[in-house]
Amino acid sequence: MTAGNLFCGFGAVLKILEGALLHAGTHEVEATGKFYLAIWLILGACIFDLLDGRVARLGGTESPFGREFDSLADIVSFGVAPALLVYKIVLVDFPRLGWVVAMVYLLCGALRLARFNCLAAADHVSANKEFKGFPIPAAAGLIASLTLFMLWVAESERNLGPWRWVLPLLMVFLSWMMFSRFRYPSFKSIDWRSTRSVPRFLAIAIVLYMTWVYREWMPVVLFLAYLLYGFMRPWLSLAWRRRIEEDEEEDDGPDSGPAAGK
Repeated sequence: MTAGNLFCGFGAVLKILEGALLHAGTHEVEATGKFYLAIWLILGACIFDLLDGRVARLGGTESPFGREFDSLADIVSFGVAPALLVYKIVLVDFPRLGWVVAMVYLLCGALRLARFNCLAAADHVSANKEFKGFPIPAAAGLIASLTLFMLWVAESERNLGPWRWVLPLLMVFLSWMMFSRFRYPSFKSIDWRSTRSVPRFLAIAIVLYMTWVYREWMPVVLFLAYLLYGFMRPWLSLAWRRRIEEDEEEDDGPDSGPAAGK
């Protein structure tokens, strides 16, 4: 699963570079196709990242090696690829400012992954329970899915127009969110062994079906919902949080133990 994550990240970088070369040669239609493929590869890396820990826990093969390998793959798929995507689509006309914005995002992502590994080694239970700050796979997924939505809306013009400036602003905001104090559930306790009621199972099935049918805009809705949940989470009761996160146990308070996140 982690190797699949790395493969998707590397493929996304290659397709972004191919798209940039085609765009420079005025082959805009072909270039847009390359960018589309790069976005899907980043989202594919998110799926692999979602599965690798669950496969490891299912087989009882969690290890420090897996955690380090996962972070190395993440910096390519969720750090380099999204930064390069926004730089080549939006910021290429402003090389100095664009370089800084892309580099800030990449640097914050690398620092976050390093912090995650250190704190996870110190307190593995808390690290599995929740993330402190917005996790980098979700940040990359939000950037990629929003880019996909904007390309889909402006498909006839083959140009994002003035709305493209949302992407660098979002990248700067997510760079800050990765080190914020907002806490996000990891959902790592949910795997193939988890039991659910029939209504909840049907709701999950409907969401997955809608995500596939409306794949041009549904992913950005899911990633935005996860981002906003971190802001609303402190105001929810413990009962609601347990129902949403399917967590059987809850910490005594928000600062009851060190928490980390990718």
